[in-house]
Amino acid sequence: MESRKDNLLRIIIEEYISSASPVGSGLVVDKYLPEVSSATVRNEMAELEADGLIRQPHTSAGRIPTVKGYRYYIDKFVGAGKLSEKDKKSLDKIAGQLGGNDLGIKSLAKVLAELSNNAVLIGFKPYNVYYTGISNLFRQPEFVEQSQVYSMSEIMDHLDEVMAKIFSQIDKEARILLGRENPFGEMSSVILGRYDRRGQDSGLIGILGPSRMDYPRNLGLVRYAQEIIGNLK
Repeated sequence: MESRKDNLLRIIIEEYISSASPVGSGLVVDKYLPEVSSATVRNEMAELEADGLIRQPHTSAGRIPTVKGYRYYIDKFVGAGKLSEKDKKSLDKIAGQLGGNDLGIKSLAKVLAELSNNAVLIGFKPYNVYYTGISNLFRQPEFVEQSQVYSMSEIMDHLDEVMAKIFSQIDKEARILLGRENPFGEMSSVILGRYDRRGQDSGLIGILGPSRMDYPRNLGLVRYAQEIIGNLK
């Protein structure tokens, strides 16, 4: 059973992921918790803020999650991810058209980028990297500031070096990296897992997006993509 504060944190994070706008107590009460008073929600928000799980970006604004808040949410609520029937059908459709070569995996990556509305990374080997969907990443509200675009562009320019450093550290169990643990920069999050191809070298596949990403869905997409690649002939 979720505690009320855990439920409130989940509401704030999922609403922020959806809207990209700070979440206020009035919205929480009106949309999610009509049986709870605004004063109670404000008090519990203050407690979550004191715990370092959310923060107030501007005076008189609502709250947004911190890296610590996202990590708590991921560990508590995301589990093995969540794949909708619509996403599964989209991936199954392309899976039947793919060969087991690098070109087939690149085609799968393009579909993943379209579904997730984020960037997708493929590490065939250390220093042999492919990415697609970078325009999806830069269209996110987080990259309105030019400094954020420059920082991420610099990382993408050295993507092969970044992937080479972590290539042997990622196993088949897809991992969510964010904050200081994310080698692609603290302004983003990445979900990475290892894929295995029949009779060929293994590699990495992942979704790179802002910290404000749909973790359950994207984790589900990465895990299913790993399964698809493993069945390619």
